[in-house]
Amino acid sequence: MTRLGTVRAWSPHGRVRILVGVAAAGALAAAVWPPQPQDPAYHNFADRRAMMQIPYALNVLSNLGFLLAGAWAFLRTARSTLVGWERGAAWIFAAGLVLTGLGSAWYHWAPSNASLVWDRLPLSALFPTVLAVVIGDRVSRTAGRTLLAPLALGAVASVLYWQRCDDLRPYGLAQFLPMLLIPLMLALFPGQRPTAPLLVGVVIYALGKVAELSDGRIFALGGIVSGHTIKHLLAAVAAVFIVRWMVAGSRNATRGGRS
Repeated sequence: MTRLGTVRAWSPHGRVRILVGVAAAGALAAAVWPPQPQDPAYHNFADRRAMMQIPYALNVLSNLGFLLAGAWAFLRTARSTLVGWERGAAWIFAAGLVLTGLGSAWYHWAPSNASLVWDRLPLSALFPTVLAVVIGDRVSRTAGRTLLAPLALGAVASVLYWQRCDDLRPYGLAQFLPMLLIPLMLALFPGQRPTAPLLVGVVIYALGKVAELSDGRIFALGGIVSGHTIKHLLAAVAAVFIVRWMVAGSRNATRGGRS
């Protein structure tokens, strides 16, 4: 038996305790970490080229990917057999993609903390919404349904907290903890939905974050495209895979599942 198979042989309660322990450790780390104000240098993007009187043109225009992915997500959700809270989660995710495209374009037109709020507000709810659906699919449908609203609203509240207190700790927790817990649940628990689309989506999004951190270095390679623009495009592609995962198990979801 493989090591993963050995862990999956543990009782469900034991595996849930692993998830709770990881989540608690993340929350504790965020609580004891010193306050993290927004670095003003965050707004200094490498690609400042204007096109057609659009400042930071590629960073603005690349948000079209979010708008297209969001429109496609609305269409797939409408045609799916998802019901109840999972259908609601898919609508939230689709709306979040469209609003992220609009908010991010607004921010990149004139980068500042004030405009960054409108980028982060819808973006913040995307991965916590996915986290709730993963919990419902892999751990407990009741838990997923119960946690959907607190996770999404808590993520939005983390942006408002940053705006008021200039402390990114809650926002960072809301964004990065789901990226840790989702692969962990995929490894620990079987689910009704196929694993591959969601895992591919998470990996592509993670690569986008790497590109974002390498904004200037990527732009310096040839002055064609920056890491931040690539991040927008990869995040939109990641969203497509995540939506495919959301609707893939809809027929099974209509027949019930774990309580």
